Amino acid sequence: MGTAAVKSTAKRLQFIPLENLKALDDGALVSEYLAGQPRAFEALVDRYQARLLNFIYRTVGDRERAEDLVQEVFIRVHRHLARFDRSKKFSTWIYTIASNLAKNELRNRSRNPVVLFQTMTSGWEDEERPLEFEDTQSRPDDLFRKRHIRSLVEQTVAQLPQHHREVFVLRELEGRSYEEIAEITHCNLGTVKSRLNRARSSFAEIIEPALQ
Repeated sequence: MGTAAVKSTAKRLQFIPLENLKALDDGALVSEYLAGQPRAFEALVDRYQARLLNFIYRTVGDRERAEDLVQEVFIRVHRHLARFDRSKKFSTWIYTIASNLAKNELRNRSRNPVVLFQTMTSGWEDEERPLEFEDTQSRPDDLFRKRHIRSLVEQTVAQLPQHHREVFVLRELEGRSYEEIAEITHCNLGTVKSRLNRARSSFAEIIEPALQ
């Protein structure tokens, strides 16, 4: 190998600091990881771990099992990342994997004589999402009410049928677009919108008495 080639290889193998990697978008992180930057995958895990835990926990209703499934998501992502179509959105791909694992968990659980839907709690770490329940500038009584409302929301979501709950969580709590939800759930847009409308209607009917 010539001197120029050695220098080029050495330059490619220089590790980029994690903080610098975190500033990159998903597609760039995938490219950096495949080019030999192992910490780029760590940055992807850092970016999606809490989001996926929230999503799967709300879907399956079991935090410990949700943590296991999140680990399985990243195992599968790591295993198949080289085959990921980089013309697609990474977020859609990883949520699709998470959604499939959650569905399998519910399907397997439904074969056993256990309660399928459990009461959701608010034990996960807060993060930015479309439905915001807390404001650090609020007065204590306002903050208490917002926490109470958040608890009611999570308990109500847990009572929705699984296929309604999934689209509701993806849209109202995760802020995913209709197109992304269709791709994640393997449904057409019409089905997504129909399920979401029914989910919103059921959600309102369930939560309204508790808010009066």
